[in-house]
Amino acid sequence: MDSGDGLKSGSNMVVPDLQTFVEIDPYIENFTGDIKRRYEMFSKTKARIEAAETMEKFSQSYNHFGVKGKPDGSVHCKEWVPGAKAVYLRGAFNNWERWGYSYEKKEFGKWELVLPPKDDGSPMIEHLSEIMLIIQTHDDQYLERISPWATYVQQFDNHGTYKWIFWNPPQSELYHFKNPRPKKPKSLRIYEAHVGIASSEPKVASYKNFTDTVLPRVKELGYNCVQLMAIMEHAYYASFGYQVTNFFAASSRYGTPTELQELIDTAHGMGLYVLLDVVHSHACKNVLDGLNMFDGTDSCFFHSGSRGVHSQWDSRLFNYSEWEVLRFLISNLRWYMEEYKFDGFRFDGVTSMIYHDHAISRGFSGDYHEYFGLQMDMESLVYLILANDMIKTFLPDAITIAEDVSGMPGMCRPVSEGGIGFDYRLAMAIPDQWIKILKEARDEDWDMEHIFHTLTNRRHGELCIAYAESHDQALVGDKSLAFWLMDKEMYTHMSESTHLTPIIDRGISLHKMIRLITHGLGGEGYLNFIGNEFGHPEWLDFPRAGNNSSYHYARRQFHLVDDNMLRYKFLYKFDSAMQNTEETYGWLAATQAYVSRKHNGDKVFVFERAGVLFLFNFHHSQSFTGYRVGVQNPGKYKIVLDSDDSEYGGHNRNDKSVRFFTERMAFDGREHSMLVYLPCRSAMIMAKDDSD
Repeated sequence: MDSGDGLKSGSNMVVPDLQTFVEIDPYIENFTGDIKRRYEMFSKTKARIEAAETMEKFSQSYNHFGVKGKPDGSVHCKEWVPGAKAVYLRGAFNNWERWGYSYEKKEFGKWELVLPPKDDGSPMIEHLSEIMLIIQTHDDQYLERISPWATYVQQFDNHGTYKWIFWNPPQSELYHFKNPRPKKPKSLRIYEAHVGIASSEPKVASYKNFTDTVLPRVKELGYNCVQLMAIMEHAYYASFGYQVTNFFAASSRYGTPTELQELIDTAHGMGLYVLLDVVHSHACKNVLDGLNMFDGTDSCFFHSGSRGVHSQWDSRLFNYSEWEVLRFLISNLRWYMEEYKFDGFRFDGVTSMIYHDHAISRGFSGDYHEYFGLQMDMESLVYLILANDMIKTFLPDAITIAEDVSGMPGMCRPVSEGGIGFDYRLAMAIPDQWIKILKEARDEDWDMEHIFHTLTNRRHGELCIAYAESHDQALVGDKSLAFWLMDKEMYTHMSESTHLTPIIDRGISLHKMIRLITHGLGGEGYLNFIGNEFGHPEWLDFPRAGNNSSYHYARRQFHLVDDNMLRYKFLYKFDSAMQNTEETYGWLAATQAYVSRKHNGDKVFVFERAGVLFLFNFHHSQSFTGYRVGVQNPGKYKIVLDSDDSEYGGHNRNDKSVRFFTERMAFDGREHSMLVYLPCRSAMIMAKDDSD
């Protein structure tokens, strides 16, 4: 072991800061050989790229590949089609003559074509005109294809058929960003959103609608980051954006690339980070408008045979060892960073990527042998390391999040330590826990110890994004938290003109408490899916054959919040108060909470984080007067957030003017304590009151 330059084990490769990783997680010391091997693979791959092209050029290959208009009016075309015998470009510009413009074959499966400008200096291909590749295979088949590098495609009929549209607006129509990127948030509060459903109207909503109506809500609520899903073009709307067909094309069903740029620029002007939900774990198997069989073979961008197919997702799996696949994916990330100014990425399907069996039909016990050895897909891991390294090189304040359910050690440690390089992973067990509790347990049977374990069971030194419910739980076939809690009474008793039923009272109370304890205890970041902040009723169901192509459930009913007679406003106001209280005290950026009390009989939680005191009484009927709670810091305390406040649909059982004074009486492992009133089904945050 070398405590200076890194650890050496079975290889001459030195991982610069591996010792730091070992100190944080001593269990990985027995697996340093595996860590060194993957770091060596990453280092060699990066060195090859730097030697051949430099990462700067390699990651901006979108400037050279595809069909690109140039300032002099010429159009430069370049494709990687290794299985082709010949490649042609046709379109409206040549009256769709099939053999009009032939590409020239270059080395390594590359094909190139340059179209000179017209006599007046304008491009031969007009902006917004349709084009198409014709690929002649070695067995003389002629395939119609869209370039993998196409930046704009449009749906032309009700059957989902997409056409490739040449996007080359004149200089006068280019979007010019007005606002700099905002400062990186210390406490990450994410509003996850789908542009297409972000309207009360039963239709596909637009980028413009999101800019004008949703971003102001996000800012008002107190979130500091927007995470956009379903942006990369996907032919099947009901796939939720996870069956990507055109990786460089922002979905045209919501509007133009310029309108997406304006959306992100406007968000930056509001101080909001914007993350892209990027799907590099697999690709749609569509042939005519996707990557599949691009050159007539099943192995162009993907592994051939069974290794190239995900059996559950019915999709294709990338060959991350292929040079041109790395170029394509790395450039794809850089494209969204530069062209649209995204501030980072949420990587979908990471668990599927890093295990050869894609973690299908198995769980993870936490045994470290599950995370190292022959079951790991080293090529995928190296790609993820390379991607994180590139992102942080060119955008140091970028945020990357891994959707990983396996709990792999090092996922969120720096590349220099031998980690994968993500900033956060999603705490995916938390929303599963809440749904399981609501489905299976009576209120009096809630296990405080189990809730505590799930909310705090994360790797030391690796940051997590906590969330109470996922976007998957909003889909048809499942229910949101609000719907599990209140179900059919949401249709009849959410109006203040009706009496407050026990079911609605319980639902509103627990909805607030579940979200607050998840926020305070579950991670170092917090995420909410659009609409769930106000207890969105019903489910999410995209138009499809099974529902007569209806958009009725493919929307978010914001008008429910805006109707002052409905109780949804209470949940919305509480969510806003929760986010803004965190902004004041910053518990997400603080170290993990000290939980002083988790009493199963009383159903009480007490913990401290960032100098504030969290108190929860989950008991369905018992309120506690003169309840002693431990606190480390002595002094005078005040209530800064109370879920029982009438402004949030509560019963105002606590007097906010009361101050609480600590006593020098040790309790629950804390040096001081004080007496408080804990109403049933309510939660409070207390902070020191330094006023005289």
